[in-house]
This record gives sequence, structure tokens and C-alpha cells, in this order.
Amino acid sequence: MNESFEICRPDASREDRKPLGPSRLRWLSGWLESQASGAPPLLLRLLLAWEFWEAGLMKLYGENWFADLSFPFPFNLFPPSVNWWLATGFELLGAIALALGVATRLFSLALAVLTVVAIAAVHWPSDWASLSDLAQGYAITDEGHGNFKLPLMYLAMLLPLLFGGAGRYSLDAWVSGRARRCGFNHAQGADEIRTDSG
Repeated sequence: MNESFEICRPDASREDRKPLGPSRLRWLSGWLESQASGAPPLLLRLLLAWEFWEAGLMKLYGENWFADLSFPFPFNLFPPSVNWWLATGFELLGAIALALGVATRLFSLALAVLTVVAIAAVHWPSDWASLSDLAQGYAITDEGHGNFKLPLMYLAMLLPLLFGGAGRYSLDAWVSGRARRCGFNHAQGADEIRTDSG
């Protein structure tokens, strides 16, 4: 009995079936690579949009609890009410932007900054003396050692969007495609600006 893994069509005869070889692996690898700008960033955007939208709604309809927090610079210069509404606004607007895939890099950067501030002000352990103490804060629930696991995961998920953009299924891609079809590109635009100013 042939125990090699086989890929075949359901209606293929036994003779047509071929084991999974290097050529098929290359095809599969190429196909997965061709999808890299499609579904993966879309799923990242939708998941992050949901999480930030929920957080923003909780702040929008909840009471301000920022008064007892110690924020890092420069947010420590602002009153708690300003920080509260900054966080609320960026979470809600950022969620909409991520869901639609518009200005994705800008809002990914803004939400990454927001997340770093949240880690520093809310989720980081207030007192730790060793790396083992700090590692206890890598948790979802705070049991006296911090709970920076979830925001750290959000930060890691934002980085591909910051560096790679929104992907194929986004308003960013649609606008970029329209601009290319209209014959405009960044280099041409820069040349026209230099010509006009010269």
C-alpha cells in the first residue's frame, strides 16, 4: 500500500493521482505568497477593529478612570479628561479606519502609540525586581503582577499593518489602484512639483 501523501481530484482515477512532490510544493508556496496581501491583513484589520471599537465604546459610555493613572511623557502633561477623550477618539476612529482599510499606516501608528501608553500606564507591573517577576505580568488577568499580554499581542498585530499597509481588500488599495489607472505616481507628482516651483 502506498503510504505517501496524495493530492488528487475527487474524480481522478488511481493512475492520475500523484504524490505531493517538489513542484506541487512550489506551486502551493507560490499560491500562498500570492494571497499574502489579501486575506491575512484583512483578518488582522477586522480583528483589531473589533477590539479597539469595543474598548472605545466602553470609554464613550463609561466613567473616566484615568485620574489615578501615571502616564508617560508627554501625556503626563495633559489632564486626565484630555487623555480619556484622546484614547476614546483614537480607538473609535482607528477601529473604523482599520475596518475600511483607509489611512491604515497612520492609524496603525496612532493605535500602536496608544497601546504602548496603555501598557506603560495600566498594564505594566508597578513593582518588579527580576525578569521572572516581570514575566508574571505576561498574563491576561492582573493578579498583582500586571497584565500586558493582550496589549502586547495587539501591538504585534499592528506592526504588519504599519509596515505592510492595509492589503488588497481595502480603500487604500482601491485609491492607489485608481491613481495608477489615472497615470499618476509619486515620482511623476514630485517631478511636476519641482517643475512648477522651478
